Amino acid sequence: MKQYIYVSMLVALLASCSLDEHPKNQIPESEAYVTADQLYQNTVATLYNYIGGHEDGQGLQGTCRGVYDLNTFGSDEAMLPTRGGDWYDGGLWQSMYRHDWGAGHDLCKNAWLYLYKVITLCNRSLETLEARRQLLDDERLRAYKSEVRAFRAIYYWYLMDLFGNVPLITSSDVSMNQVTQEKRSATFAFIVKELQETVPWLADENSVKPGDYYGRVTRPVAYFVLAKLMLNAEVYNDDDWTDGRRPDGSGMTFRVDGRDCNAWEAAVAYCDKLDGPYKLMPHYRDNFLVHNESSTENIFVIPMDKNLYGNQQQNLYRSYHYRHAAAYGFTAENGSCATLQTLRVFGYGTAEEDPRFDENYFSGELSDLNGRPITDRTGSRLTYFPEKVALDLSGSPYVETAGARMRKYEIDKNAPKDGKLMDNDIVLFRLADVLLMRAEALVRMGRSGQADFDKVRGRAATYHREATLQAILDERLLELAWEGWRRQDLIRYGMYRTLYQGDTAIDEADGHTTVYPIPADVKAMNTKLVQNKGY
Repeated sequence: MKQYIYVSMLVALLASCSLDEHPKNQIPESEAYVTADQLYQNTVATLYNYIGGHEDGQGLQGTCRGVYDLNTFGSDEAMLPTRGGDWYDGGLWQSMYRHDWGAGHDLCKNAWLYLYKVITLCNRSLETLEARRQLLDDERLRAYKSEVRAFRAIYYWYLMDLFGNVPLITSSDVSMNQVTQEKRSATFAFIVKELQETVPWLADENSVKPGDYYGRVTRPVAYFVLAKLMLNAEVYNDDDWTDGRRPDGSGMTFRVDGRDCNAWEAAVAYCDKLDGPYKLMPHYRDNFLVHNESSTENIFVIPMDKNLYGNQQQNLYRSYHYRHAAAYGFTAENGSCATLQTLRVFGYGTAEEDPRFDENYFSGELSDLNGRPITDRTGSRLTYFPEKVALDLSGSPYVETAGARMRKYEIDKNAPKDGKLMDNDIVLFRLADVLLMRAEALVRMGRSGQADFDKVRGRAATYHREATLQAILDERLLELAWEGWRRQDLIRYGMYRTLYQGDTAIDEADGHTTVYPIPADVKAMNTKLVQNKGY
């Protein structure tokens, strides 16, 4: 039922006579496409205005109630607990954590409309490029169209990953009777084909360094997405995800560089293409500094510059306690925090606590940027209590202070808009993820992923651990906390239902760990992983 509602919303979007963000809204069409440079600016470059955002539901990351929130707060990684009169929002966030949302849920609706809005703009850009092709030579036309096609393919990937069966629309002129859902496997095949066909025509440039290719979809960006597609191929080729069975990635065939590969071999092949041009930064935090354009590890980012762009980073603002933010000269919303499950994976409070916990979370007593204690309203030291988190904190003495808070990005002391206009580029793709993808693909083939696994853990200077599938899943949370991957990872591992129904589910309603029966589909997936020598 809910996808039919979404399709109706999509038709309304496609039928709309104008989009506020249409590139022609600044100058007349007759002046927008006079030269080749103008054609590029108003068909290709303008699309990059939508990767980030400054209002709810817009952008891939940095804003609220959209794509990022579905991937983060619909997983066991983070939550927005009800804090007395704050953050209930009609049960919005509790339903995300409990997986009982419906078609009218703001996050689902916003993500659907945002992703299709950008896809519609891509379709229009491709049509305009074709209509004005006389302004370009064949090589430039192919390069421009390839960049838009790759950009559109990435947005279809996010859409298909979140919603499964979706309408596959490649024209901006679509009537109601033409809009139908496509099987997820067909959309997956379309995305792979689009990226493989366009990648030779994309610039082989670093997208993170300031310059002509800063923030653009270049060849390494496409390779990263292709690796993700291959790693999740069992999920994306499964058109009935309710029967507890999946197609086998080892039996799939993909053509990569002239040879036939199964899904895991293809994932490794695309990861290999990124291991040379990119290097792990010496220190984890280097990737998230105020000026992180020099990172050798980041592959694709949302460019942030308070003087040039309107893109915002609202996630820190949403997490800080009011008094915590005030100590930096900002305001905040005192909301999001780590779950008990995340504390468990990080080994919080134990002798084996992962050192990346302090890189990603504020906990315990707080100090300002000069090391001076931050106090609460009573004059006592402001303190976060990670283990006191619960789904509903109403009536708790920790209603304002429960939960470890987001720390991921270095504080930009000069950020206006309550600290939301930061200069830290928002990291979407980076090499540490590539290394963990390759480690996982190798293990799923029955081979060792230890070398890549150890590179990531070695940078964090943490204890040795065997690179099993379970260890890699844990490592992905340790390394990639707050980066928007947890939901996808849990689905790939057949563990997305474990928030409330799995073998070690964390029931945050009362703050205790509750053991539930293992569902049949999770049992089947775990049996398969054991057979593949993953555990």
